[in-house]
Amino acid sequence: MSWNKIVYNFRELQLMGTLSGGQSFRWVHHKEDDVWVGVFAKTVWKLKENDKCLQYEVIGSLLDNQTETKSSGNIKTEKVDYKTILEGYFRLDMDLGVCYKEWSSKDELFRKACNQFYGIRMLRQEPVENLFSFICSQNNHISRISSMVEKLCTHYGEKICEYDGKDFYAFPEVEKLSEPQVEGELRNLGFGYRAKFIQRSASQIVEWGGVQWFDSLQDMKYKDAKCELMKLHGIGPKVADCICLMSLNHLEALPVDTHVYQIAAQNYLPHLRGKKNVTDKMYVEIGDHFRSLYGHMAGWAHTVLFCADLKKFQQKENCNTEENSKPKKKRKKL
Repeated sequence: MSWNKIVYNFRELQLMGTLSGGQSFRWVHHKEDDVWVGVFAKTVWKLKENDKCLQYEVIGSLLDNQTETKSSGNIKTEKVDYKTILEGYFRLDMDLGVCYKEWSSKDELFRKACNQFYGIRMLRQEPVENLFSFICSQNNHISRISSMVEKLCTHYGEKICEYDGKDFYAFPEVEKLSEPQVEGELRNLGFGYRAKFIQRSASQIVEWGGVQWFDSLQDMKYKDAKCELMKLHGIGPKVADCICLMSLNHLEALPVDTHVYQIAAQNYLPHLRGKKNVTDKMYVEIGDHFRSLYGHMAGWAHTVLFCADLKKFQQKENCNTEENSKPKKKRKKL
């Protein structure tokens, strides 16, 4: 199997900061050959980067079984365009250099951070996987979230392929997670109270139209979409903002967890320092401050600051080092 290439300016994409910063939980970094292996779009991928291009291999995919379409009564097979899928996932159509220049002109802290933390991409994720992954993230840390997400895939998803002695599964369809017995099964698998949130939210989504319901949220204004998401069982403002930002294209959404609160209080809103909890009023104030500062892509801009503030990325000359892959600090609770 040979590597395929996507040519780009090396400062436009940094895999380490993008894939290990808490956006997605299905990527593993293999330090010995500096390769990332992960799953999205029902496909298993291998990725690596150099200063000229992003290299990728498709290890296995279920999309090859879904390419037959009827045209004038005939069966037509279309080749899957994996390059376009990957470009869409990383939003490579967005000129990040232009965005960084604009954000740097508005914020000294961003200007200092962006030299090292270049190429931090906001992934365009599938809404179903994004939503249920972040239900798992509640009061949790990255390694355990990743374990829970893999359990969902192993028990309810379709097998894609076997690679390097491991079976890989697609994220399950929402209909699978909506079945009544799922709550009990997930409790037995160690999901705790999240089991109820997953099963009941899935049931609501199916009732409201399934994947098409998510499509309708993308067409809404950000605040309206967020309100609709919060009608789901167990979805609060932080998880709703994660979904808006990461899979519904509402890039002004800004999830405020305790870590984001600390960044805001320390550097921007000193009157908020020393608070024990983030109240609803504080949550709105912090989000509105960054939206006022950065504009309609505030959530993406702040993701760069979040990455820069993580201790596992600090005190490094470059984020692309083996040391940075070590889980030195758990992500703050959502």
